[in-house]
Amino acid sequence: MSDLENFTPKLTADGSFTFVSQEFGESFHSHYGAKQESFFKFVEPTQLATAAQKPVLRLLDICYGLGYNTAAALQTIWAVNPGCCVEVIGLELNPSVPQAAIAHHLFDNWNCDYIEILKQLAFEHQVQTPRLKAKLLIGDARTTIMLVHQSGFSADAIFLDPFSPPQCPQLWTVEFIKQLSLCLHPDGLLASYSCAAAVRTALLSAGLIIGSTPPVGRRSPGTVAAHSGSAELKHYSALPPLSQAEKEHLLTRAAIPYRDPQLSDPTEVIVIRRQQEQQTSWLEPTSRWRKKWLLGTQGRDFMGTSF
Repeated sequence: MSDLENFTPKLTADGSFTFVSQEFGESFHSHYGAKQESFFKFVEPTQLATAAQKPVLRLLDICYGLGYNTAAALQTIWAVNPGCCVEVIGLELNPSVPQAAIAHHLFDNWNCDYIEILKQLAFEHQVQTPRLKAKLLIGDARTTIMLVHQSGFSADAIFLDPFSPPQCPQLWTVEFIKQLSLCLHPDGLLASYSCAAAVRTALLSAGLIIGSTPPVGRRSPGTVAAHSGSAELKHYSALPPLSQAEKEHLLTRAAIPYRDPQLSDPTEVIVIRRQQEQQTSWLEPTSRWRKKWLLGTQGRDFMGTSF
C-alpha cells in the first residue's frame, strides 16, 4: 500500500473533506468544517484581507497538511489585490498528506482557482510564478524553522496548526514558539486554533501579546498573537481581549507550558517534564478554576489540556 492510500477523505459539516492521522489519532481539521476552519481560524484573525493591500506579503504555514490554510490565504489575498506578490513557506513532516489531498481531489468543491499551484507545491515542493514564490520544507518543524529563521524570512502572517498539544507537544513549546516569534514581522500576526492555557503562556513567554478569536463551530475560541510593539495594530483592529475566565485560566496549573530546551526531545519526555512541573506547582488547580466558571467536564474543550 502506498503512503497516499493511507488517507481516506472524511466529510465535515461544511461539505469539505479532511483526513484522520493514524500517527496522532486525530483529524486534521474540526468535524464542524475543514474549509471554514481555514478561513475563520487562520485567514481572518491574521487580517489578510487588509494586509493584501501591501505589494508583497509573506506567509509561514506551520504544519501545511492538506494545504487548506495556504489555499484560503491565496484566495483571500488575490481576491482583494490580484497584483500582490506572495511568498509562502510551509513546514510539513509528511509529504504524503498534501499529495493525498490533491490525489483525492479535495479542492474540487472549493471554487479554488489555484489547484495547479497547490498540486505543484505538493509534489515538487516549490512554485515560482510572477506573483508567487512558494516552498514546502519537509521534515521536523523544529529543525526546518531554524532554516526559515536563518534565511531572514519575516512573515506577515503565521498559521500555527499542529495536532493538539497533548498529541504533538513538541510544536507548542516555549522554545519552538520563540523561534516562530523570531520569524514574525514586527507588524505581523500569528493565529492558532488552540486556546490551551499552556499554548498561550508559551506565546507570552516568547514576548508576544495575545487575543482571543471567536469560536468556530464549537465553544472554544482560538488565539491570535502579535509583537507587543506592533505599530500596525494601530491601523488594524486591536487584538480581541481575553475574557475574565480566560485571564484566570492563565493563573492555573493548566498554564504551565511545554518545554523542549534543545528542540529535540521525544513527545513522552516533553509531556512528563510538564507533568512533573505541574505536580510541584503552587498555582491554583485547574479543577478549581473550572468549578468557578461552571464549565464542568466540558471545560476540557475550552482548556485544550487540563490538570
